[in-house]
Amino acid sequence: MIGILTLLLVGGFLTPLFYRRWGDRTASRLALLPALSFLLLVGMGGSMSGQGGIHLISLTWIPELNFTLSFALDGLSLLFALLITGIGAFVVWYSGAYFDGDPTGCRFVMVLMLFMASMLGVVFADHVIVLFIFWELTSFTSFLLIGHNHREEAARKAALQALLVTGAGGLFLLAGLLILARAGGSYELSSLITNTSLPAHPLFNEAIALILVGAFTKSAQVPFHFWLPNAMQAPSPASAYLHSSTMVKAGVYLLARLHPLGVESWLWSDVVAPIGALTLFTGAVMAYGQVYLKRLLAYTTVSALGGMTMLIGFGSPAAAKAAVVFLLAHALYKASLFLVAGIIDHETGEKHIDRLGGLRTLMPWTALGAGLAAVSMMGLPPTLGFLGKELLYAADRGLVYLSISVLAGMFFVYVAYRTGVRPFVGLHRVTQKPGHEAPPAMWAGPMTLGGLSILLAVFASVTGKWIVAPAAQAVLGEPTAIKLVLWHGWNRELMLSLLTLGLGVAAILLVRPVSRLFSPVSRAAVIGPDAWYRAGLKGIQQGSVGLTRILQSGYLRAYIDSIVLFILLTAGWHFLGKVPFPGFAELHAVDINDLILVSLLFVAIAGALLSRSRMAAIASLGVIGYGIALIFVLYGAPDLAMTQMVIETLTVILLVLAFYHLPKFALRSSRPARIRDFALATAVALFTGAMTYAASFGEIAPPISWFYSENSWLNAYGKNVVNVILVDFRAMDTLGEITVLTVAALGAMALLKLRIGGQKGGGS
Repeated sequence: MIGILTLLLVGGFLTPLFYRRWGDRTASRLALLPALSFLLLVGMGGSMSGQGGIHLISLTWIPELNFTLSFALDGLSLLFALLITGIGAFVVWYSGAYFDGDPTGCRFVMVLMLFMASMLGVVFADHVIVLFIFWELTSFTSFLLIGHNHREEAARKAALQALLVTGAGGLFLLAGLLILARAGGSYELSSLITNTSLPAHPLFNEAIALILVGAFTKSAQVPFHFWLPNAMQAPSPASAYLHSSTMVKAGVYLLARLHPLGVESWLWSDVVAPIGALTLFTGAVMAYGQVYLKRLLAYTTVSALGGMTMLIGFGSPAAAKAAVVFLLAHALYKASLFLVAGIIDHETGEKHIDRLGGLRTLMPWTALGAGLAAVSMMGLPPTLGFLGKELLYAADRGLVYLSISVLAGMFFVYVAYRTGVRPFVGLHRVTQKPGHEAPPAMWAGPMTLGGLSILLAVFASVTGKWIVAPAAQAVLGEPTAIKLVLWHGWNRELMLSLLTLGLGVAAILLVRPVSRLFSPVSRAAVIGPDAWYRAGLKGIQQGSVGLTRILQSGYLRAYIDSIVLFILLTAGWHFLGKVPFPGFAELHAVDINDLILVSLLFVAIAGALLSRSRMAAIASLGVIGYGIALIFVLYGAPDLAMTQMVIETLTVILLVLAFYHLPKFALRSSRPARIRDFALATAVALFTGAMTYAASFGEIAPPISWFYSENSWLNAYGKNVVNVILVDFRAMDTLGEITVLTVAALGAMALLKLRIGGQKGGGS
């Protein structure tokens, strides 16, 4: 597993170097990496039966933080990994022809390879922190893929929307996983899932709720479904890969992985299945009436994800089997249809379905691949789509869920016809570009994946034994007898399949009546979550502008006033009653030298405040600095005194040189402003003095200085306590400061070397 991840990550990062050498042939050669990974995974899957059905790998990374690189491979993760690498190989190969001659193709393929590795990391990860890292990497790389055409505003907005929704969900997921890990005493998913005492923890339901939010955002469940159709701004290879078979199924994978643990929470049965059913219905209805190929497919992807979520929420063995078959069937036919949509757009320049027709004579191989995928999506035998639909009907939990499933199936038939059949039949229509067959690199994917939809169904018993059963058993968390057959006889499920097909044909023929029937759902979508998102984003932007106008006034004095006022209102109020003020005896014992120095400082402060001469004010500030240096001398800190005197001398000299050439001093603030500043400065001075006194003579909290003095030599082998604190005990702080300085230096160097208009940076 680690070898496969490394192979794809290295291949992704080295893609620009490969493009320099191989040019447009790079993608077809890089496709060999996921293809090789697919073969390696097939071999690993064949050997799992002799190892308890699971591969486990754990490498120690940061033992002090209990951080290990833990990976696991069982039937569920193997199914996802095979889809990721198998479909990924075709998509990478397809991308080479899709971006032929396009200089941005290198960037796209590189990010696609990195996304592939990130998604594999999600399904392989057994450590919750590793899972979260790869989870967020999928969000980041998908953001780059969706916004690939970054010069288009729609692409930028769609990419940002996907990142904000899935990224916010990722934070909920992190919180839920950390709560589970702390409650279960382990960061390994395999241990948490089998922990029978975990459901009794008082925060168990809260953790499950947080995890569900993360999964729902990733897999576009209502009310987070709106980002996925908008993400169709991505190039077609990205849509085929991210939004049909990989990224959007990450949430489904997480729900399936945590199913043995999640069913112990009331949220699982009361939330997961209803949300899935609502998404199944909403996505299917909103697909009806769409006129652009990819948006049609996107809404049915939302619907299919809802169906999978609903089945996982049911939790029965029949539902688990149906979910696995449905997931596999959907990945094959939906990836095929997205690739076909990309071919049509690439070769004809047309995306609007009603402007397409008769392409079967110009694109025979593409038409065949589209037809195979469409038949599976319609649920016709002998395809995996037919098997998945019958199993979905067999796993129903009542009339409501069954009715929603049948209605969704009706719209699936409609969309399959509109995207996989309608563009290729009928009279030929003139398109923006004269249509012609795509290169084999583009139609090989739809052909193969569509053919697999039939092949895996024809050999259903083999598919059930080697693919479906191990995955379903991993979902259920226990061995379960699962058998898959293509023909179940004339039963209720077959009758419902025929009803679905009939309703689908009616939806194709009776577009206007069906549109009027479901128009309330479409109208509700106008004021639905997508509108809430846009309104919320606009509100945040307007609020930030207003807040910026208040806080970012452009005056340094205003910034300082805000900072010190905040400190006074928070820390000052908190410590006001805790500072041990000195009594009469302590005041009576003050040394005469202290009184002389304090008096001198007061005179200097008064001179700085009341002076109308810049030079006199600067000299008074210098006297204040030297007075503080004398305090350091009296209290046994000669090193600080020397530093203070050097800095004070340089400061006075520099200020004199800087202010000498300025115009005459003029009062710019009003009397009320000066009174306000005086009051604020006095309050800060009193607060600072009180805190200094409390730190010197009082004890607000137990001291920790003993720890550093006792452990500096024993643990860090250093006698200079200050140095040891900086480089050992607070090493991360020091590393952060060094990193900031390094980044600043690199930025400065880049600016100095920048050439604009043929001139070197820094020139006039």
